[in-house]
Amino acid sequence: MFKGKTILVTGGTGSIGSEIVRQLLKYEPKAIRIFSRGEEKQFYMQQELSTYSNVRFLIGDVRDYQRVEYACRDVDIIFHAAAMKHVPASEYNPMEAVKTNVVGTQNVIDAAIRNDVKKFVGISTDKVVSPTNTMGATKLLSEKLIIAANQYKGKTKTVFSCVRFGNVMGSSGSVIPLFCKQLESGKDITLTDENMTRFMMSIPQAAKLVLSAAINSKFGETYVLKMPSIKISVLAKTLLDHYNETHESKYQGEIKVVGLRPGEKLYEELMSPDEISRSYENDKMYIIPPNHHAVDARYEEYEKIKITTYSSDDTKMMTEEGFLNTVKENNLVGW
Repeated sequence: MFKGKTILVTGGTGSIGSEIVRQLLKYEPKAIRIFSRGEEKQFYMQQELSTYSNVRFLIGDVRDYQRVEYACRDVDIIFHAAAMKHVPASEYNPMEAVKTNVVGTQNVIDAAIRNDVKKFVGISTDKVVSPTNTMGATKLLSEKLIIAANQYKGKTKTVFSCVRFGNVMGSSGSVIPLFCKQLESGKDITLTDENMTRFMMSIPQAAKLVLSAAINSKFGETYVLKMPSIKISVLAKTLLDHYNETHESKYQGEIKVVGLRPGEKLYEELMSPDEISRSYENDKMYIIPPNHHAVDARYEEYEKIKITTYSSDDTKMMTEEGFLNTVKENNLVGW
């Protein structure tokens, strides 16, 4: 599907966007356009991918429709990963989150329709389910805009779909890099709550799910990876023990409970009860159809979903050993 195609990745220098680019390069696309607003990140990514002649770097912001429209010309597939994703930043700057996650998403949708792009995959988050923070609310609206575009695109052939993630281990601003910095500097590990749980997936898993969505999407599905969750207290203790096992000078700080940040939940959900009631599954993911396709012969390749809830406090939990193996496999720590 990707060979010989022109592909645009918004937010292409971010943790997820850059991994999408790396995985796409294996399929020999005609060109990959990496669209982002950070010139420093683009500079370092240019060095990393300097041997590839089919990579293009475009400075721009999804808030700027004209720039987005230029970037979408002659594009076959769009992966829309550009977003404000940090909960506290969005909570204290709500209108900025609206401009990027809502207006910016609509700009990319409009440009995709205008340029007759074939596939559009939007990157979403578990925080869209029963949102308690601005980031989750804006990403929920972003999802709604993307799926609704299938209904008003007119004669354009674009298929719009979404992928919903849990926490992506090792992504910028996530908890693992934070705890590692605190361990290495000898500062206390700042744990929000001992009972907090989160879904966990690796960056390569996240990127593979996105590519799978582009291949399989037909008419506006939302894809959710089947993934385990972990208690953040278990995650912190495992990293601490691993640090002490690999360093002569042992960590002298402690795990300090600091309380929830504004807008945070104790646990996350990846599907609402309404979505579960009309969803399907295969061995790797759940497939949420748009409302108007809740019962459809085109889903015959999937099984009807078996679970009744999908929340991080009520699903398969990662053990310390399982989490540590994932950390090592994905080189998530620098020691």
